[in-house]
Amino acid sequence: MERETKYWVIVASKDHVQRGITGEFAQACHGKAAPLKRMRKDDFIIYYSSKQTMGKLDKCQEFTAIGKIKDEEVYPFQMTADFCPFRSKIEFFIHKDISILPLINDLQFIPNKKSWGYPFRFGVLEINKHDFELISSQMLQHHYA
Repeated sequence: MERETKYWVIVASKDHVQRGITGEFAQACHGKAAPLKRMRKDDFIIYYSSKQTMGKLDKCQEFTAIGKIKDEEVYPFQMTADFCPFRSKIEFFIHKDISILPLINDLQFIPNKKSWGYPFRFGVLEINKHDFELISSQMLQHHYA
């Protein structure tokens, strides 16, 4: 039986998302392999950035990248002598960054609209097709691959 397509949100600062777009890779949860291993070829991912820059307080609150997983490989990448995060290959789509704020009331993965940031606390979450289509329709606007 063929597995259904899944839809994921990965949380990362916008500066880190930009590096991933340039290098055509995804990293999640400070380089952990396990979240990426839950994803399969042809699953879709959307990046959400609460901050512009990791370690700073500059708010972003935008969906900042969208793409599709290219294959099943989760591979280590030696960034520095003591940091070797795991990555997956992503085909990123041409998109525009969009604010989450106007979408909060319509997103089903956010049950408590007052504490809307709560679902992002683990760094990766699976969302349903409705929420993916709502977000992607705003980000892609005629760029759907």
